[in-house]
Amino acid sequence: MRRFRFMIGLLAALVIPSVAQAQIVSITIAPPELPVYEQPPLPAPGYIWTPGYWAYGPDGYYWVPGTWVEPPAVGLLWTPGYWGWRNGVYAWNDGYWGPRVGFYGGVSYGFGYGGVGYEGGHWDNGVLAYNSTVNNFGSVTVTNVYNKTVINNNIKRVSFNGGTGGVTVQPTPQEQAAAQDHHVAPAPAQTQQQHLASTNRALLASENHGRPAIAATAKPGEFTGKGIVAAREAKPGPAPLRQPSVAVAPKVPANSAVANKPLESKPLAASPPASKPLANNPPASHLKTRDPLARSMLRQRIASAKIKSISDKAHS
Repeated sequence: MRRFRFMIGLLAALVIPSVAQAQIVSITIAPPELPVYEQPPLPAPGYIWTPGYWAYGPDGYYWVPGTWVEPPAVGLLWTPGYWGWRNGVYAWNDGYWGPRVGFYGGVSYGFGYGGVGYEGGHWDNGVLAYNSTVNNFGSVTVTNVYNKTVINNNIKRVSFNGGTGGVTVQPTPQEQAAAQDHHVAPAPAQTQQQHLASTNRALLASENHGRPAIAATAKPGEFTGKGIVAAREAKPGPAPLRQPSVAVAPKVPANSAVANKPLESKPLAASPPASKPLANNPPASHLKTRDPLARSMLRQRIASAKIKSISDKAHS
């Protein structure tokens, strides 16, 4: 019986591609989406960020928080593990340390792990140099820093490769070559991180529904305290830029006559002429009117004015 189990394990190892070593853990349920969270501050220079991932246990998927880890040796970089759809099941491919980053399924874990390679830092003469655009330094002073813009076109949170809805990326020739390098297993601190996560029911996907309260930690094994970061609600996209408030005229209904009438440009009304005193003998032509009674009264006023004028001349 033991020999039979050994043969099964041997056959499983033979059919697994050499890109990454896969655990004999295979299920038919796809892992949840990657949660959205912020990176905790760097605890000290010399640490490398290792992203969080969904692991599988007796009670289903559980989240292993991302954390900062000291590499096992100078010059080593971390290749994250990933879930891959193969032969009708989801199989977990272990992460590893190596001189260069290999294939991790094209999964975009963030913070420099955009699906291919690692843009968060590199080794420079035995010292880690950090990309300030993707790392959170907090209050730690880091002298070996460079600034390189990282454009991440993969905004999906898919956590597996292949299958329905999975990432369809295949390993590049460089990543296939990296698979042949000498690899180092996860550090003891990383193993401890996964073990603690497996015993915390709050990290089960069935309990947190994809939003673990401990999404990342500043150091491995520290699940309480100041360096804990919780997952936040995922937003469909960046919030639109706030526009300055502008006064808007009230809208007129489209079928309104005012809306359909073109605006007319009218000259300003001229100021009325200054009033002039009436002449003593106004011309009759200026006093024309259509009302007979009014005409009669005007004639009488004119006649009275003439008589008064003659009288004034006689007395003078």
